[in-house]
Amino acid sequence: MMSIDTALKLGILAPLITAILVPVLSVRANWRDAAGPIGAVITFIAALHVAGHVRDGGTAIWTLIEISPGLSLTFKVTPLGAMFGLVASGLWILAALYTTGYMRGNHEKHQTRFAACYAIAVHAAMAIAWSGNLLVLFIFYEILTFSTYPLVTHKESREAIKAGRIYMSILVGTSLMLLLPAIIWVWITAGTLDFTDGGILAGTLDPSYAPWLMVLFAYGVGKAALMPIHRWLPNAMVAPTPVSALLHAVAVVKAGVFTVLMVIVYIFGLDFLAATGASTWLVWVAAFTILASSIIAMTKDDIKARLAYSTISQLSYIVLGAALATAAAIEGAALHIVMHASAKITLFFCAGAIYVNAHLNKVSQIDGLGPRMPLVFIAYFLGALSIIGVPPLGGSWSKFLLMAGAVDAGLPIIVAVLAVSSLLNVYYLLEPVFRAFFRPTNTEIKVDRHLLTILPPVITAGISIALFFAVDLLTPLTSMMVMP
Repeated sequence: MMSIDTALKLGILAPLITAILVPVLSVRANWRDAAGPIGAVITFIAALHVAGHVRDGGTAIWTLIEISPGLSLTFKVTPLGAMFGLVASGLWILAALYTTGYMRGNHEKHQTRFAACYAIAVHAAMAIAWSGNLLVLFIFYEILTFSTYPLVTHKESREAIKAGRIYMSILVGTSLMLLLPAIIWVWITAGTLDFTDGGILAGTLDPSYAPWLMVLFAYGVGKAALMPIHRWLPNAMVAPTPVSALLHAVAVVKAGVFTVLMVIVYIFGLDFLAATGASTWLVWVAAFTILASSIIAMTKDDIKARLAYSTISQLSYIVLGAALATAAAIEGAALHIVMHASAKITLFFCAGAIYVNAHLNKVSQIDGLGPRMPLVFIAYFLGALSIIGVPPLGGSWSKFLLMAGAVDAGLPIIVAVLAVSSLLNVYYLLEPVFRAFFRPTNTEIKVDRHLLTILPPVITAGISIALFFAVDLLTPLTSMMVMP
């Protein structure tokens, strides 16, 4: 039986070891491409062990260096971190398989570099998930940004290089100019950066300054993609679809909203937020982002661009739940990290499958394609329903809890915002399905069959259904966040 210490170290180090092995194994393409799925399975087994231990009330902690009292390089798994670790490692398995099919089917160059950087990004995501304090989280937040830059610029075209500049300037700029000062402010004020049940700022931070500190954190975490610092996300869609899946589901944006949620629960604390109202402004910014990005998504013909603006909207669901700071809203936000991840990776997998197998990337081009790619479009349909919030798909649970949290916060107008957003989701997410199955078929379109681009979205769509019925496996962890 694996010890908890071994599981913790293995979960963090297995993706890094995979990244190191990929160039060594590149003498044989099959060996190189097998490294990702094998490393992902090992990481996921470790994450399962850690999550089960935390769920049962245990502690998973690993201190690398004690810098000074209250400041160390420590990994300590919170209930939220246990959930994010499961998401990042579990979806990496399918993403690794899908990447092999996509890269080979599309005859992409630099596949070794791509696979190595992909594994480093997952390593950073696991370290973020299991970070014990803001210092460790910040270090690996930056590593995640730099490791994904070569993925965003993978095509090395003028458009890709421009997207990479925007990506780095926004994410590095916000983290250095806003997030780092916020962390220093917390250290000076509280004398510690450790994630602590109930928060660390009550009694140490002047309540009148709390909203300003929240501004630094909310916009310092650029990966959460709040408007108006969201531009990096749609620009990054120039990257190959496996990168889009990594950005939207496995690691990057989830690391952003995970960080916001960790700060609110374990640094500010829900009671301190309730007393100061420091996150009230964030509720309205998130609500605006939800609706504005949904409206923009409706105007996009490019499938990945449409899904990118959908992601911006859905990320703000999580930020909104965190900002409401009620028990139900916090649980809904935590669950939405999981539910959105499984659904959105399904949609991006499907977009990539359409591109690789039919060489199409526009919504207006896929008329009548459904009967020729039925598994892909059925998977897409199920992923879309989960994001819309239709039972029996997992997304219905998180949306219900977010609405309940808004009622508990005395903000019924937020329920209306979520309802309107769901209606907009119906339009821009289901239009591709309608076109694919109910428009005349273009028989001139040649359709290939690359199995590794078709099977993963079918599996992740199944996961979105399974999460509806298996939500009780996650709710003990979400309950621990609000009732430690």
